[in-house]
Amino acid sequence: MSRLTSDIFVSALLRRLFAEGGVAAVEKRGAAEAGAIHVRVRHRDGTETLLSPAPQSFFKTERPEDRLFEVRKARAQEREVSEALSREREFDPDIWVVEIETDRPGDYLDIDETTD
Repeated sequence: MSRLTSDIFVSALLRRLFAEGGVAAVEKRGAAEAGAIHVRVRHRDGTETLLSPAPQSFFKTERPEDRLFEVRKARAQEREVSEALSREREFDPDIWVVEIETDRPGDYLDIDETTD
């Protein structure tokens, strides 16, 4: 089975969040086929968590098509997350940045819990 394209994955993520009363927006649209997806999770206390694609070595061999995320910044200030995303954009201008507001990002994304 092949991996969903980035635009379809993001569209499905937004629909799931909206269907359950969540809030989400595409902050930066990236390459439709295979742009790396970064997720900015906004918390009620004003902090943010940045979820970024996990390294390929984290993937399960039986499901290599899955999108796995790792916590790049946990409950950080908005400025810190913005700076990290700015560095990512310099390295790869084709990235996606999706902003979500939920207390349970793991309900919508596969997050590797071994990193933090």
